[in-house]
Amino acid sequence: MKTCEPLLPGRRRVLAMLAATALPSSILHAAPEHTGRHAHGGAQYGTGAAVDADGRLWAVYRDVDNGATNLMLRISDDLGRSWSAPRALLAAPEPIAAGGDARPQIAFGPHGEIHVIYVMPIAPPHIGEIRYLRSTDGGRSFSAPITVHADRQRVTHGFASLLVDGRGRVIVAWIDGRDAAAAKAKGTPYAGSAVYYAVSRDHGARFDPEIALAEHSCECCRIALACDASGRAVALWRHVFDADLRDHALATIPDSGSAHMARASFDDWHVDACPHHGPALAYTDDGTRHQVWFNGREDTGGLMYAALRSKGGTLKPQRLGAADAAHGDVATHGRTVAIAWKELDGDGTAIRGRVSRDGGAVWRDLTLARTAGDSDQPRLVAGSRGIVLVWRTQREGLRSVAFDEAAK
Repeated sequence: MKTCEPLLPGRRRVLAMLAATALPSSILHAAPEHTGRHAHGGAQYGTGAAVDADGRLWAVYRDVDNGATNLMLRISDDLGRSWSAPRALLAAPEPIAAGGDARPQIAFGPHGEIHVIYVMPIAPPHIGEIRYLRSTDGGRSFSAPITVHADRQRVTHGFASLLVDGRGRVIVAWIDGRDAAAAKAKGTPYAGSAVYYAVSRDHGARFDPEIALAEHSCECCRIALACDASGRAVALWRHVFDADLRDHALATIPDSGSAHMARASFDDWHVDACPHHGPALAYTDDGTRHQVWFNGREDTGGLMYAALRSKGGTLKPQRLGAADAAHGDVATHGRTVAIAWKELDGDGTAIRGRVSRDGGAVWRDLTLARTAGDSDQPRLVAGSRGIVLVWRTQREGLRSVAFDEAAK
């Protein structure tokens, strides 16, 4: 029987969230969280971040004030050395998912539009709605949130991702349970869930009806969205290729018609459960695809990275970090490729990284941050001033590390 409970393979230990020391303040920047009335329930530290055209770093995340959940916004003019005071974006608080592979996200349009999405949970385990709001005045005001999809069944709509492609289309993709529910009602077997997406062609004013990108996705792993070298939107997700074979699939989101799906990893990991461990995707200017993913095979498993040139070739995975490396992200800026992931570090948790200045030929290993307590997964953000790690932690709050500084 399929389950969306987190899978813990025997080769991995649970990531501990205990005490450790931080890096020097000259490299690592942190902004304290609210104190007093504000509290965070569970491991709900999921944070979205993006850099605008002026090089400012924006972050959105979930916060709770006197039992009311809201979406918070903070802005930094100096890549995280200092942050604006938190600002609530919702006039009427509502539930927000911000744990594990679910998190709010933010992106910028070609004319300065600010797009934000989050998942509003309705019932466990993953029944909810994908919510969207935007600003057309530089962030001075935001619209009331809307639900992106027309489908209102009490099924999974979750693990949403946001991207503005090279043509300015606003694309929201998510894991959707409607097809699995329909099959169940008919007594028909159905593996996994499905990937659906919705597109706005007018900078977020309205969204076209949602479309199925692929059936039989993993039920609870995040979807990676990235623009290729020509500005086309590409999705990477964990896919159920057979009854219990869960590798990854890739598809370009079309302007119209059906998408062509291709297999993107070949680990042959057989597991009849969802690992809550989605992939990451980025492209360099020469068209090379850079992807990071996890598989839990006892013999050859781990956190993986591979690059595939635009002219094709064979995917040659490299294992990243220690045996407990997890939740990797990848970003590119010009010929620079940066990777970050979580590892145990003595009694604490560390963010390890790798950076290449030549498109992935030569790498340098880095330790980017450490923490005690709970924390988000690492997020890498690329902008005009390079690549930045954004990491929200229980003790230090909103943190950032510029790869250019860390690699000196």
